[in-house]
Amino acid sequence: MRKTLKKFMAFGLVVSMVGALTACGGGSKTSPTTAAGSSTEAGATTAASGEAGTEAAADGGNVLNVHIDVEVASMDPQVATDGTSFEVIAAITDGLYALDGDGNPVEAMVESAEKSEDGLTYTFKLKDAKWWNGTPVTANDFVFAWRRAVDPNVASEYAYIIGIAGVKNADAISAGEMPLEDLGISAVDDKTLQVELDVPVPFFESLMAFPTFYPVNEEFFTQCGDQFASTPDTILGNGAFKMVSYEPAATTIVLEKNADYYDADKVQLAGLKYQVIKDSQQAMLAYQNGDLDLVTLSGEQVEQFQADPEFKNIMGSYLWYVSPNQTVKGLENLNLRKAISLAYDREAVCNNILKDGSIPAYFNVPKLLATSPKGTDYREDAGSDFYNEGKEKAKEYWEKAKQELGVDTLTYTMAVEDTESAINVAQFIQAEIQTTLPGLTIELEQMPKKTRVERLQQGEYELGLTRWGPDYADPMTYLGMWITNSPNNYGFWSNADYDAIIQSAQKGELATDVEKRWDALIEAEKIAIDDVVICPVYQKGNAVMQRTGVENVEYHSVAINRYFKNTTKN
Repeated sequence: MRKTLKKFMAFGLVVSMVGALTACGGGSKTSPTTAAGSSTEAGATTAASGEAGTEAAADGGNVLNVHIDVEVASMDPQVATDGTSFEVIAAITDGLYALDGDGNPVEAMVESAEKSEDGLTYTFKLKDAKWWNGTPVTANDFVFAWRRAVDPNVASEYAYIIGIAGVKNADAISAGEMPLEDLGISAVDDKTLQVELDVPVPFFESLMAFPTFYPVNEEFFTQCGDQFASTPDTILGNGAFKMVSYEPAATTIVLEKNADYYDADKVQLAGLKYQVIKDSQQAMLAYQNGDLDLVTLSGEQVEQFQADPEFKNIMGSYLWYVSPNQTVKGLENLNLRKAISLAYDREAVCNNILKDGSIPAYFNVPKLLATSPKGTDYREDAGSDFYNEGKEKAKEYWEKAKQELGVDTLTYTMAVEDTESAINVAQFIQAEIQTTLPGLTIELEQMPKKTRVERLQQGEYELGLTRWGPDYADPMTYLGMWITNSPNNYGFWSNADYDAIIQSAQKGELATDVEKRWDALIEAEKIAIDDVVICPVYQKGNAVMQRTGVENVEYHSVAINRYFKNTTKN
Protein backbone atom coordinates (compact mmCIF):
# COMPACT_ATOMS: atom_id res chain seq x y z
CA MET A 1 0.00 0.00 0.00
CA ARG A 2 1.07 3.54 -0.72
CA LYS A 3 1.78 5.90 2.15
CA THR A 4 -1.22 8.04 2.91
CA LEU A 5 -1.53 11.61 4.05
CA LYS A 6 -1.90 12.16 7.75
CA LYS A 7 -5.51 12.99 8.40
CA PHE A 8 -6.55 15.56 10.91
CA MET A 9 -9.89 15.93 12.68
CA ALA A 10 -12.04 18.89 11.78
CA PHE A 11 -12.97 20.75 14.90
CA GLY A 12 -16.25 22.13 13.61
CA LEU A 13 -16.34 25.76 14.60
CA VAL A 14 -13.28 27.95 14.86
CA VAL A 15 -11.90 28.58 18.33
CA SER A 16 -11.06 32.18 19.25
CA MET A 17 -7.57 33.63 19.04
CA VAL A 18 -6.04 36.83 20.41
CA GLY A 19 -2.77 38.67 19.72
CA ALA A 20 -0.11 36.10 20.49
CA LEU A 21 -1.27 32.56 19.87
CA THR A 22 -1.92 30.64 23.09
CA ALA A 23 -0.41 27.25 23.76
CA CYS A 24 -2.43 24.22 22.73
CA GLY A 25 -2.83 20.76 24.20
CA GLY A 26 -3.18 19.89 27.84
CA GLY A 27 -2.92 22.82 30.23
CA SER A 28 -3.26 25.45 27.54
CA LYS A 29 -4.46 28.89 28.46
CA THR A 30 -7.86 30.21 27.42
CA SER A 31 -8.55 33.50 25.72
CA PRO A 32 -9.44 36.33 28.09
CA THR A 33 -12.49 37.09 25.96
CA THR A 34 -13.83 33.58 25.29
CA ALA A 35 -13.79 30.51 27.50
CA ALA A 36 -11.97 27.50 26.17
CA GLY A 37 -14.25 25.19 24.24
CA SER A 38 -16.85 27.83 23.40
CA SER A 39 -17.57 28.54 19.76
CA THR A 40 -18.80 31.24 17.45
CA GLU A 41 -20.50 31.17 14.07
CA ALA A 42 -18.52 29.26 11.43
CA GLY A 43 -15.73 31.35 10.01
CA ALA A 44 -15.97 33.98 12.77
CA THR A 45 -13.98 34.65 15.92
CA THR A 46 -14.75 36.66 19.01
CA ALA A 47 -11.20 37.62 19.94
CA ALA A 48 -10.22 41.24 19.45
CA SER A 49 -7.67 40.70 16.70
CA GLY A 50 -9.89 38.09 15.04
CA GLU A 51 -12.84 40.48 14.88
CA ALA A 52 -10.63 43.14 13.36
CA GLY A 53 -9.36 40.79 10.69
CA THR A 54 -12.78 39.38 9.81
CA GLU A 55 -14.52 42.75 9.81
CA ALA A 56 -11.78 44.30 7.68
CA ALA A 57 -12.21 41.50 5.16
CA ALA A 58 -15.96 41.90 5.11
CA ASP A 59 -15.74 45.69 4.67
CA GLY A 60 -13.08 45.56 1.96
CA GLY A 61 -10.60 47.88 3.65
CA ASN A 62 -6.96 47.09 3.00
CA VAL A 63 -7.61 43.36 3.07
CA LEU A 64 -7.05 41.49 -0.19
CA ASN A 65 -9.99 39.23 -1.08
CA VAL A 66 -8.66 36.24 -3.01
CA HIS A 67 -10.56 33.57 -4.93
CA ILE A 68 -9.47 29.92 -4.76
CA ASP A 69 -11.42 27.09 -6.38
CA VAL A 70 -10.40 24.27 -4.02
CA GLU A 71 -10.18 23.95 -0.27
CA VAL A 72 -6.93 24.07 1.66
CA ALA A 73 -6.15 20.43 2.41
CA SER A 74 -3.56 20.91 5.17
CA MET A 75 -1.74 23.71 6.98
CA ASP A 76 1.03 21.39 8.16
CA PRO A 77 4.20 22.32 6.20
CA GLN A 78 5.55 18.77 6.28
CA VAL A 79 2.23 17.13 5.36
CA ALA A 80 0.68 19.48 2.79
CA THR A 81 0.96 18.43 -0.85
CA ASP A 82 -1.16 20.82 -2.92
CA GLY A 83 -0.52 24.27 -4.37
CA THR A 84 -3.40 25.98 -2.59
CA SER A 85 -2.23 24.76 0.82
CA PHE A 86 1.36 25.76 -0.01
CA GLU A 87 0.23 29.28 -0.93
CA VAL A 88 -1.52 29.86 2.39
CA ILE A 89 1.30 28.24 4.39
CA ALA A 90 3.81 30.54 2.65
CA ALA A 91 1.71 33.56 3.62
CA ILE A 92 2.05 32.78 7.33
CA THR A 93 5.49 31.12 7.52
CA ASP A 94 8.97 32.04 6.31
CA GLY A 95 11.60 29.46 5.49
CA LEU A 96 15.28 30.05 4.90
CA TYR A 97 14.58 31.55 1.47
CA ALA A 98 11.62 32.91 -0.47
CA LEU A 99 11.20 33.65 -4.19
CA ASP A 100 11.33 37.18 -5.59
CA GLY A 101 9.09 38.53 -8.34
CA ASP A 102 11.27 36.88 -10.98
CA GLY A 103 11.28 33.52 -9.22
CA ASN A 104 14.84 33.81 -7.89
CA PRO A 105 15.66 32.74 -4.32
CA VAL A 106 16.13 35.59 -1.84
CA GLU A 107 16.96 35.46 1.85
CA ALA A 108 13.97 35.17 4.18
CA MET A 109 15.00 33.79 7.60
CA VAL A 110 18.63 33.82 6.45
CA GLU A 111 20.74 36.74 7.66
CA SER A 112 23.88 35.41 5.97
CA ALA A 113 24.99 32.19 4.29
CA GLU A 114 28.31 30.47 3.63
CA LYS A 115 28.83 27.58 1.20
CA SER A 116 31.90 25.38 1.31
CA GLU A 117 34.11 25.21 -1.77
CA ASP A 118 32.95 21.69 -2.56
CA GLY A 119 29.29 22.76 -2.32
CA LEU A 120 28.55 20.16 0.34
CA THR A 121 28.13 22.30 3.43
CA TYR A 122 25.94 25.36 4.03
CA THR A 123 26.14 27.45 7.20
CA PHE A 124 23.25 29.83 7.77
CA LYS A 125 23.01 32.64 10.29
CA LEU A 126 19.34 33.27 11.11
CA LYS A 127 17.62 36.61 11.51
CA ASP A 128 16.20 37.69 14.83
CA ALA A 129 12.58 36.71 14.28
CA LYS A 130 9.75 35.49 16.45
CA TRP A 131 6.91 33.06 16.26
CA TRP A 132 3.45 34.56 16.84
CA ASN A 133 3.60 33.57 20.51
CA GLY A 134 6.79 35.60 21.03
CA THR A 135 9.17 32.62 21.05
CA PRO A 136 12.36 33.24 19.02
CA VAL A 137 12.77 31.29 15.80
CA THR A 138 15.85 29.10 16.25
CA ALA A 139 17.99 26.74 14.24
CA ASN A 140 16.42 23.82 16.11
CA ASP A 141 13.03 24.74 14.59
CA PHE A 142 14.48 23.83 11.19
CA VAL A 143 16.18 20.69 12.52
CA PHE A 144 12.91 19.48 14.04
CA ALA A 145 10.89 20.23 10.90
CA TRP A 146 13.29 18.54 8.48
CA ARG A 147 13.50 15.46 10.68
CA ARG A 148 9.69 15.34 10.72
CA ALA A 149 9.68 15.45 6.93
CA VAL A 150 11.87 12.34 6.61
CA ASP A 151 10.46 10.47 9.60
CA PRO A 152 8.91 7.21 8.30
CA ASN A 153 6.32 7.45 11.09
CA VAL A 154 5.08 10.76 9.68
CA ALA A 155 4.94 9.28 6.17
CA SER A 156 5.17 12.68 4.50
CA GLU A 157 4.43 12.52 0.79
CA TYR A 158 7.19 15.09 0.34
CA ALA A 159 9.87 13.22 2.29
CA TYR A 160 11.63 12.60 -1.00
CA ILE A 161 12.23 16.32 -1.59
CA ILE A 162 14.68 16.42 1.32
CA GLY A 163 16.70 13.90 -0.67
CA ILE A 164 16.21 15.92 -3.88
CA ALA A 165 17.88 18.80 -2.01
CA GLY A 166 20.82 16.47 -1.43
CA VAL A 167 20.57 16.57 2.36
CA LYS A 168 22.92 13.95 3.76
CA ASN A 169 21.31 10.56 4.55
CA ALA A 170 17.78 11.82 3.81
CA ASP A 171 16.79 8.92 1.55
CA ALA A 172 18.16 6.26 3.90
CA ILE A 173 16.35 7.79 6.86
CA SER A 174 13.06 8.00 4.91
CA ALA A 175 13.48 4.30 4.11
CA GLY A 176 13.87 3.51 7.81
CA GLU A 177 17.51 2.47 7.37
CA MET A 178 19.09 5.17 9.56
CA PRO A 179 18.03 7.17 12.63
CA LEU A 180 16.63 10.69 12.35
CA GLU A 181 19.66 12.09 14.16
CA ASP A 182 21.85 11.18 11.16
CA LEU A 183 20.09 13.68 8.89
CA GLY A 184 22.56 16.25 7.58
CA ILE A 185 21.18 19.21 9.49
CA SER A 186 22.31 20.53 12.87
CA ALA A 187 21.91 23.52 15.15
CA VAL A 188 25.38 24.89 15.90
CA ASP A 189 23.69 27.37 18.25
CA ASP A 190 20.30 29.06 18.42
CA LYS A 191 21.00 31.25 15.40
CA THR A 192 23.41 29.08 13.40
CA LEU A 193 22.13 26.27 11.19
CA GLN A 194 24.43 23.89 9.32
CA VAL A 195 23.32 21.67 6.43
CA GLU A 196 25.43 18.88 4.94
CA LEU A 197 24.75 17.46 1.47
CA ASP A 198 25.60 14.13 -0.14
CA VAL A 199 26.20 15.85 -3.49
CA PRO A 200 26.20 19.48 -4.64
CA VAL A 201 22.73 20.61 -5.73
CA PRO A 202 22.69 23.67 -8.02
CA PHE A 203 19.11 24.61 -7.16
CA PHE A 204 19.48 24.09 -3.39
CA GLU A 205 18.62 27.70 -2.43
CA SER A 206 15.49 27.65 -4.61
CA LEU A 207 14.31 24.47 -2.88
CA MET A 208 14.60 26.22 0.49
CA ALA A 209 11.58 28.35 -0.51
CA PHE A 210 9.44 25.19 -0.61
CA PRO A 211 7.11 24.66 2.41
CA THR A 212 8.40 21.19 3.31
CA PHE A 213 11.60 22.94 4.42
CA TYR A 214 9.77 25.50 6.61
CA PRO A 215 10.47 25.50 10.37
CA VAL A 216 8.16 24.14 13.06
CA ASN A 217 8.46 24.99 16.75
CA GLU A 218 8.96 21.66 18.55
CA GLU A 219 7.49 22.71 21.91
CA PHE A 220 4.34 24.08 20.30
CA PHE A 221 3.98 20.99 18.10
CA THR A 222 4.33 18.68 21.10
CA GLN A 223 1.68 20.60 23.03
CA CYS A 224 -0.74 20.41 20.11
CA GLY A 225 -0.26 16.73 19.38
CA ASP A 226 -2.67 15.39 16.76
CA GLN A 227 -4.49 18.72 16.71
CA PHE A 228 -1.50 20.50 15.17
CA ALA A 229 -2.34 22.76 12.19
CA SER A 230 -6.09 22.18 12.34
CA THR A 231 -7.37 25.48 13.85
CA PRO A 232 -5.93 28.99 14.40
CA ASP A 233 -5.03 28.00 17.97
CA THR A 234 -3.02 25.02 16.74
CA ILE A 235 -1.14 26.88 13.98
CA LEU A 236 2.02 28.84 14.74
CA GLY A 237 3.74 30.94 12.10
CA ASN A 238 6.53 33.45 11.79
CA GLY A 239 5.55 35.08 8.51
CA ALA A 240 4.01 38.23 7.12
CA PHE A 241 0.46 37.26 8.09
CA LYS A 242 -1.25 35.53 11.02
CA MET A 243 -4.07 33.02 10.90
CA VAL A 244 -7.41 34.33 12.21
CA SER A 245 -10.01 31.95 10.80
CA TYR A 246 -9.43 28.43 9.45
CA GLU A 247 -10.61 24.87 9.75
CA PRO A 248 -10.07 21.89 7.41
CA ALA A 249 -12.25 22.20 4.29
CA ALA A 250 -13.24 25.77 5.27
CA THR A 251 -14.71 27.92 2.50
CA THR A 252 -13.30 31.11 4.03
CA ILE A 253 -9.82 31.62 5.46
CA VAL A 254 -8.88 34.92 7.09
CA LEU A 255 -5.35 36.17 7.72
CA GLU A 256 -4.23 39.45 9.26
CA LYS A 257 -0.93 41.31 9.09
CA ASN A 258 1.62 40.11 11.62
CA ALA A 259 2.67 43.33 13.39
CA ASP A 260 5.64 41.52 14.97
CA TYR A 261 7.00 40.22 11.65
CA TYR A 262 10.69 41.06 11.23
CA ASP A 263 9.94 42.66 7.85
CA ALA A 264 6.58 44.18 8.81
CA ASP A 265 7.42 47.60 7.33
CA LYS A 266 7.29 46.06 3.84
CA VAL A 267 3.85 44.49 4.36
CA GLN A 268 1.20 46.98 3.25
CA LEU A 269 -1.90 44.78 3.34
CA ALA A 270 -3.96 44.58 6.53
CA GLY A 271 -4.70 40.96 5.73
CA LEU A 272 -5.91 38.34 3.28
CA LYS A 273 -9.31 36.73 2.96
CA TYR A 274 -9.40 33.55 0.88
CA GLN A 275 -12.80 32.45 -0.42
CA VAL A 276 -13.40 29.01 -1.91
CA ILE A 277 -15.82 29.29 -4.84
CA LYS A 278 -15.84 26.33 -7.20
CA ASP A 279 -18.34 27.70 -9.72
CA SER A 280 -16.61 30.22 -12.00
CA GLN A 281 -19.81 32.17 -12.66
CA GLN A 282 -20.42 32.66 -8.95
CA ALA A 283 -16.78 33.66 -8.50
CA MET A 284 -17.00 36.28 -11.24
CA LEU A 285 -20.24 37.62 -9.80
CA ALA A 286 -18.51 38.04 -6.45
CA TYR A 287 -15.71 39.92 -8.22
CA GLN A 288 -18.15 42.20 -10.00
CA ASN A 289 -19.96 42.85 -6.71
CA GLY A 290 -16.68 43.93 -5.12
CA ASP A 291 -16.40 40.90 -2.82
CA LEU A 292 -13.21 39.65 -4.53
CA ASP A 293 -10.09 41.48 -5.67
CA LEU A 294 -8.53 38.53 -7.48
CA VAL A 295 -10.46 35.85 -9.36
CA THR A 296 -9.58 33.02 -11.73
CA LEU A 297 -11.58 32.76 -14.97
CA SER A 298 -12.42 29.72 -17.04
CA GLY A 299 -14.06 28.79 -20.33
CA GLU A 300 -16.32 31.38 -21.94
CA GLN A 301 -15.40 33.95 -19.30
CA VAL A 302 -11.96 34.36 -20.84
CA GLU A 303 -13.36 35.50 -24.18
CA GLN A 304 -15.88 37.71 -22.40
CA PHE A 305 -13.35 39.59 -20.28
CA GLN A 306 -10.00 39.36 -22.09
CA ALA A 307 -10.33 42.93 -23.40
CA ASP A 308 -10.90 44.26 -19.88
CA PRO A 309 -7.92 46.24 -18.50
CA GLU A 310 -8.13 44.17 -15.30
CA PHE A 311 -7.62 40.90 -17.24
CA LYS A 312 -4.28 39.10 -16.97
CA ASN A 313 -3.06 35.92 -18.66
CA ILE A 314 -0.24 34.09 -16.91
CA MET A 315 1.54 31.01 -18.24
CA GLY A 316 2.06 28.38 -15.58
CA SER A 317 3.97 25.11 -15.37
CA TYR A 318 1.21 22.92 -13.97
CA LEU A 319 0.78 19.82 -16.12
CA TRP A 320 -2.64 18.15 -16.24
CA TYR A 321 -2.70 14.51 -17.27
CA VAL A 322 -4.62 11.26 -17.07
CA SER A 323 -2.88 8.76 -14.81
CA PRO A 324 -3.55 5.07 -15.65
CA ASN A 325 -3.23 2.72 -12.68
CA GLN A 326 -1.17 -0.14 -14.09
CA THR A 327 -2.20 -2.49 -11.28
CA VAL A 328 -5.73 -2.44 -12.74
CA LYS A 329 -6.45 -5.26 -15.18
CA GLY A 330 -5.97 -4.08 -18.75
CA LEU A 331 -4.14 -0.85 -17.98
CA GLU A 332 -0.86 -2.71 -17.71
CA ASN A 333 -1.17 -3.18 -21.48
CA LEU A 334 1.04 -0.70 -23.35
CA ASN A 335 -1.13 -0.65 -26.47
CA LEU A 336 -4.19 0.26 -24.41
CA ARG A 337 -2.33 3.11 -22.76
CA LYS A 338 -1.09 4.31 -26.15
CA ALA A 339 -4.64 4.20 -27.51
CA ILE A 340 -5.96 6.28 -24.62
CA SER A 341 -3.13 8.82 -24.92
CA LEU A 342 -3.96 9.49 -28.60
CA ALA A 343 -7.76 9.34 -28.41
CA TYR A 344 -8.52 12.93 -27.37
CA ASP A 345 -7.92 16.28 -29.04
CA ARG A 346 -5.61 18.34 -26.84
CA GLU A 347 -5.99 21.42 -29.03
CA ALA A 348 -9.75 21.34 -28.53
CA VAL A 349 -9.34 21.02 -24.76
CA CYS A 350 -7.34 24.25 -24.69
CA ASN A 351 -9.16 26.23 -27.39
CA ASN A 352 -12.75 25.13 -26.85
CA ILE A 353 -12.98 24.08 -23.20
CA LEU A 354 -10.45 26.04 -21.16
CA LYS A 355 -9.74 29.16 -23.26
CA ASP A 356 -7.44 30.46 -20.52
CA GLY A 357 -4.07 30.44 -22.24
CA SER A 358 -3.42 26.77 -21.54
CA ILE A 359 -1.42 24.95 -24.22
CA PRO A 360 -1.68 21.34 -25.44
CA ALA A 361 0.74 19.00 -23.68
CA TYR A 362 2.55 16.63 -26.02
CA PHE A 363 5.25 16.03 -23.42
CA ASN A 364 5.79 14.96 -19.79
CA VAL A 365 7.85 17.98 -18.66
CA PRO A 366 6.35 21.46 -19.25
CA LYS A 367 7.71 24.31 -21.29
CA LEU A 368 9.28 27.35 -19.63
CA LEU A 369 10.22 25.32 -16.56
CA ALA A 370 13.95 24.74 -16.71
CA THR A 371 16.96 26.17 -18.52
CA SER A 372 19.90 24.08 -19.73
CA PRO A 373 23.54 24.77 -18.86
CA LYS A 374 23.70 26.53 -22.25
CA GLY A 375 20.65 28.70 -21.52
CA THR A 376 18.09 26.89 -23.69
CA ASP A 377 14.64 25.81 -22.54
CA TYR A 378 14.34 22.11 -21.70
CA ARG A 379 11.60 21.57 -24.27
CA GLU A 380 13.73 23.19 -26.96
CA ASP A 381 16.40 20.56 -26.31
CA ALA A 382 14.10 17.60 -25.65
CA GLY A 383 11.52 18.28 -28.35
CA SER A 384 7.84 18.91 -27.76
CA ASP A 385 5.97 16.85 -30.31
CA PHE A 386 5.12 13.45 -28.81
CA TYR A 387 1.72 11.75 -28.36
CA ASN A 388 0.90 13.07 -31.84
CA GLU A 389 0.20 10.01 -34.01
CA GLY A 390 -3.48 10.87 -34.24
CA LYS A 391 -6.82 9.18 -33.64
CA GLU A 392 -6.48 6.67 -36.48
CA LYS A 393 -3.35 5.34 -34.84
CA ALA A 394 -5.21 5.29 -31.52
CA LYS A 395 -7.74 2.94 -33.12
CA GLU A 396 -4.95 0.64 -34.30
CA TYR A 397 -3.50 0.47 -30.80
CA TRP A 398 -7.00 -0.23 -29.43
CA GLU A 399 -7.45 -3.18 -31.78
CA LYS A 400 -4.06 -4.59 -30.76
CA ALA A 401 -4.91 -4.12 -27.08
CA LYS A 402 -8.22 -5.98 -27.46
CA GLN A 403 -6.47 -8.88 -29.13
CA GLU A 404 -3.73 -9.03 -26.49
CA LEU A 405 -6.21 -8.78 -23.61
CA GLY A 406 -8.79 -11.10 -25.19
CA VAL A 407 -11.66 -8.63 -24.80
CA ASP A 408 -14.02 -6.62 -26.98
CA THR A 409 -15.09 -4.10 -24.36
CA LEU A 410 -13.60 -2.48 -21.28
CA THR A 411 -14.98 -0.06 -18.69
CA TYR A 412 -12.92 2.18 -16.44
CA THR A 413 -13.83 4.84 -13.91
CA MET A 414 -11.97 8.14 -13.97
CA ALA A 415 -11.55 10.04 -10.69
CA VAL A 416 -12.15 13.76 -11.19
CA GLU A 417 -12.12 16.63 -8.69
CA ASP A 418 -15.33 18.62 -8.44
CA THR A 419 -14.05 21.90 -9.88
CA GLU A 420 -15.78 23.29 -12.93
CA SER A 421 -12.79 23.22 -15.27
CA ALA A 422 -11.73 19.70 -14.25
CA ILE A 423 -15.26 18.37 -14.79
CA ASN A 424 -15.55 20.05 -18.20
CA VAL A 425 -12.20 18.66 -19.35
CA ALA A 426 -13.02 15.18 -18.02
CA GLN A 427 -16.37 15.12 -19.80
CA PHE A 428 -14.70 16.10 -23.07
CA ILE A 429 -11.99 13.43 -22.69
CA GLN A 430 -14.67 10.87 -21.82
CA ALA A 431 -16.63 11.65 -24.99
CA GLU A 432 -13.50 11.66 -27.15
CA ILE A 433 -12.23 8.31 -25.90
CA GLN A 434 -15.61 6.61 -26.24
CA THR A 435 -16.05 7.97 -29.77
CA THR A 436 -12.52 7.20 -30.94
CA LEU A 437 -12.29 3.79 -29.25
CA PRO A 438 -15.68 2.05 -29.58
CA GLY A 439 -16.11 -0.49 -26.81
CA LEU A 440 -14.06 1.45 -24.26
CA THR A 441 -16.37 3.04 -21.73
CA ILE A 442 -15.21 5.78 -19.34
CA GLU A 443 -17.32 6.55 -16.28
CA LEU A 444 -16.63 9.70 -14.25
CA GLU A 445 -16.58 9.87 -10.48
CA GLN A 446 -16.54 13.42 -9.08
CA MET A 447 -15.10 14.17 -5.65
CA PRO A 448 -13.40 16.97 -3.69
CA LYS A 449 -9.80 17.55 -4.69
CA LYS A 450 -8.49 16.31 -1.33
CA THR A 451 -10.34 13.01 -1.82
CA ARG A 452 -9.13 12.71 -5.40
CA VAL A 453 -5.52 13.24 -4.31
CA GLU A 454 -5.82 10.68 -1.50
CA ARG A 455 -7.44 8.10 -3.77
CA LEU A 456 -4.60 8.40 -6.30
CA GLN A 457 -1.94 8.35 -3.60
CA GLN A 458 -3.43 5.17 -2.16
CA GLY A 459 -3.72 3.55 -5.58
CA GLU A 460 -7.50 3.25 -5.13
CA TYR A 461 -8.46 4.34 -8.63
CA GLU A 462 -8.44 3.17 -12.25
CA LEU A 463 -7.93 6.36 -14.25
CA GLY A 464 -7.37 9.74 -12.65
CA LEU A 465 -7.43 13.24 -14.12
CA THR A 466 -4.78 14.92 -12.04
CA ARG A 467 -2.06 17.54 -12.16
CA TRP A 468 1.44 18.20 -10.94
CA GLY A 469 2.88 21.60 -10.16
CA PRO A 470 6.67 22.01 -10.22
CA ASP A 471 8.39 22.34 -6.86
CA TYR A 472 11.61 23.74 -8.33
CA ALA A 473 12.96 24.81 -11.73
CA ASP A 474 14.50 21.55 -12.91
CA PRO A 475 13.14 18.65 -15.02
CA MET A 476 13.65 16.38 -12.01
CA THR A 477 10.59 17.93 -10.33
CA TYR A 478 8.55 15.89 -12.84
CA LEU A 479 10.87 13.04 -13.74
CA GLY A 480 11.54 12.17 -10.11
CA MET A 481 7.89 11.22 -9.66
CA TRP A 482 8.05 8.09 -11.76
CA ILE A 483 10.85 6.10 -10.20
CA THR A 484 9.82 2.75 -8.76
CA ASN A 485 7.98 3.06 -5.44
CA SER A 486 7.88 6.87 -5.51
CA PRO A 487 4.83 8.05 -3.51
CA ASN A 488 3.91 10.22 -6.50
CA ASN A 489 4.14 7.36 -8.99
CA TYR A 490 0.37 6.92 -8.81
CA GLY A 491 0.20 4.36 -11.60
CA PHE A 492 2.86 2.03 -10.08
CA TRP A 493 4.94 2.11 -13.27
CA SER A 494 8.43 0.63 -13.01
CA ASN A 495 11.38 0.67 -15.40
CA ALA A 496 14.90 -0.29 -14.32
CA ASP A 497 16.67 1.78 -17.00
CA TYR A 498 14.66 4.84 -16.03
CA ASP A 499 15.38 4.31 -12.33
CA ALA A 500 19.10 4.05 -13.00
CA ILE A 501 19.22 7.36 -14.88
CA ILE A 502 17.23 9.25 -12.26
CA GLN A 503 19.23 7.84 -9.37
CA SER A 504 22.53 8.72 -11.07
CA ALA A 505 21.26 12.22 -11.88
CA GLN A 506 20.28 12.73 -8.26
CA LYS A 507 23.28 11.38 -6.38
CA GLY A 508 25.48 9.40 -8.73
CA GLU A 509 28.00 10.09 -11.46
CA LEU A 510 25.63 12.28 -13.47
CA ALA A 511 24.97 14.58 -10.51
CA THR A 512 28.37 16.23 -10.84
CA ASP A 513 28.33 16.70 -14.63
CA VAL A 514 25.60 19.20 -15.47
CA GLU A 515 25.71 18.71 -19.26
CA LYS A 516 25.64 14.90 -19.14
CA ARG A 517 22.92 15.10 -16.50
CA TRP A 518 20.81 17.30 -18.78
CA ASP A 519 21.12 14.92 -21.72
CA ALA A 520 20.36 11.94 -19.47
CA LEU A 521 17.15 13.56 -18.18
CA ILE A 522 16.00 14.03 -21.77
CA GLU A 523 16.65 10.32 -22.34
CA ALA A 524 14.71 9.43 -19.19
CA GLU A 525 11.69 11.44 -20.26
CA LYS A 526 11.69 9.66 -23.61
CA ILE A 527 11.56 6.30 -21.80
CA ALA A 528 8.54 7.48 -19.78
CA ILE A 529 6.85 8.81 -22.92
CA ASP A 530 7.42 5.58 -24.87
CA ASP A 531 5.94 3.60 -21.97
CA VAL A 532 3.03 6.05 -21.55
CA VAL A 533 3.46 6.36 -17.80
CA ILE A 534 0.96 9.24 -18.05
CA CYS A 535 -1.36 10.60 -20.74
CA PRO A 536 -0.67 14.37 -20.82
CA VAL A 537 -3.53 16.74 -21.60
CA TYR A 538 -2.48 20.38 -21.18
CA GLN A 539 -0.07 22.81 -19.57
CA LYS A 540 -2.10 25.20 -17.48
CA GLY A 541 -2.49 28.86 -18.27
CA ASN A 542 -4.11 31.18 -15.75
CA ALA A 543 -6.61 33.78 -16.79
CA VAL A 544 -7.31 36.13 -13.90
CA MET A 545 -9.04 39.36 -13.11
CA GLN A 546 -7.01 41.59 -10.80
CA ARG A 547 -8.77 44.69 -9.53
CA THR A 548 -7.37 48.08 -10.46
CA GLY A 549 -5.33 49.38 -7.54
CA VAL A 550 -4.04 45.93 -6.60
CA GLU A 551 -0.33 45.84 -7.41
CA ASN A 552 2.69 43.59 -6.89
CA VAL A 553 0.95 40.23 -6.74
CA GLU A 554 3.87 37.90 -7.47
CA TYR A 555 2.90 34.98 -9.71
CA HIS A 556 5.23 31.98 -9.90
CA SER A 557 5.31 28.88 -12.08
CA VAL A 558 7.21 26.85 -9.45
CA ALA A 559 6.85 26.17 -5.71
CA ILE A 560 4.42 28.85 -4.46
CA ASN A 561 1.75 29.98 -6.94
CA ARG A 562 1.35 33.48 -5.53
CA TYR A 563 3.10 35.66 -2.96
CA PHE A 564 1.29 38.60 -1.34
CA LYS A 565 3.94 39.93 1.03
CA ASN A 566 4.68 42.91 -1.24
CA THR A 567 1.15 43.37 -2.57
CA THR A 568 -0.57 46.72 -2.20
CA LYS A 569 -4.25 47.61 -2.52
CA ASN A 570 -5.30 51.20 -3.15
